[in-house]
Amino acid sequence: MFSLALLYIALGFVALVALAAMILRIGTLLGDCPQSRTTARAGAVTIATGFCAIGAGGVILIGAALQLFEHTPFASFLGALGFAALCLGLGFTQAVGTLRALMYDAKRIAA
Repeated sequence: MFSLALLYIALGFVALVALAAMILRIGTLLGDCPQSRTTARAGAVTIATGFCAIGAGGVILIGAALQLFEHTPFASFLGALGFAALCLGLGFTQAVGTLRALMYDAKRIAA
């Protein structure tokens, strides 16, 4: 069970870092516009930081629940990993939507 818990933590944090890197990359691409460069980059860093903080807490919290299902270790590992991926995906969607709304507001203010 311990090895599955370590594998879960490793895979959960790899997914978290990959999604945070995507948020930063999207912010960099949005920052190519000279009018909203500062807003896009600062917003992407702020949003990615919040995503990492909340996502790390979620991965750890779900990982703590692995011990509750000790009688079926592999099934609980897969369930926890799937639930973590679902939660991180929903958080990523919200983060990108927030970045998009931030860029829309910056565009409206600049006009």
